[in-house]
Amino acid sequence: MSAGAVLRPRRGPRRGAGSAPPRSTAARRRVLGLDRDAWFLLLPALIPVLVLSVGPLLYGISLAFTDAQSGVTSSTAFTGVDNFKELRLDSLFWQSFRIGLLWAVCVTVLQFLMSLGLALLLNQNLRLRWLARTLALVPWAMPEVVVGIMWRLVYNPDAGILNNTLHHLHLTDGTTDWLSSLSLALPAVVVVGVWAGMPQTTVVLLAGLQNVPLELHEAASLDGAGLWRRFTTVTWPTLRPVVLSITALNFIWNFNSFGLVYVLTSGGPGGKTELPMLFAYDEAFRYGQFGYAAAMGLVMVAVIAVLLAVFLRNRLKEDES
Repeated sequence: MSAGAVLRPRRGPRRGAGSAPPRSTAARRRVLGLDRDAWFLLLPALIPVLVLSVGPLLYGISLAFTDAQSGVTSSTAFTGVDNFKELRLDSLFWQSFRIGLLWAVCVTVLQFLMSLGLALLLNQNLRLRWLARTLALVPWAMPEVVVGIMWRLVYNPDAGILNNTLHHLHLTDGTTDWLSSLSLALPAVVVVGVWAGMPQTTVVLLAGLQNVPLELHEAASLDGAGLWRRFTTVTWPTLRPVVLSITALNFIWNFNSFGLVYVLTSGGPGGKTELPMLFAYDEAFRYGQFGYAAAMGLVMVAVIAVLLAVFLRNRLKEDES
């Protein structure tokens, strides 16, 4: 080593370019303090969720493995999977399950088709568009009980507006009992479900349509593309993620329907509109079989969980591709 060389202290091993410098004890304390503050701010929202959602869910799951019945003096014993064995052979429950699937598919598909048409119309630059958008939200602002009572009046066989209109048009004799007919009750209830569920679907689809760049439509129009061509090549690819999300959520909501159908038909006539939720409700609060009804609810939760898992898996595959 030459005399003029400068002695430098030895350096430690070089860290990678992306590694962060070690935190001091004070820095770690500040981070932990922020974590505690964040949890403290989350508590007002977390406690109601735990008390009103997670707690009853866990209690319902535990009831599914017991013979719990109504009555203060009735004893409850653990029965294992006996409720599920009995449920597997319950033809009435599986009939209601098939009716629930049919109801959910019909309402979801019709909701989407009619909401898409309405959203495309409301997305145009029309006069009084603000009024049309406001009126489209009216069913959303009405409680399910009010909607059910209103449509019971519409379907009334003696003085309902539907029968009177059809009678004046000479299409029927005006005495059709829509909600008591074995063949017409389910289609009549499906119409109400579509009408009541259209607003939220329309709003979501309208928001998706407004995110489609106008420049793409203008470019496609200059290339000679017609309305259908522009919809399939420009609008639909942009709208597709929104469609998948709202359709999946609508199917879950419709499958779990209770209040609307309960007010309209209470599951009748002859069980033709007996949705799974109605069947479980009757089993619990009409016949007092809480454990058996909880097993039904657990089966329905499992079905919804599987549907959600399939939906999320498909969405993840699409995002990766």
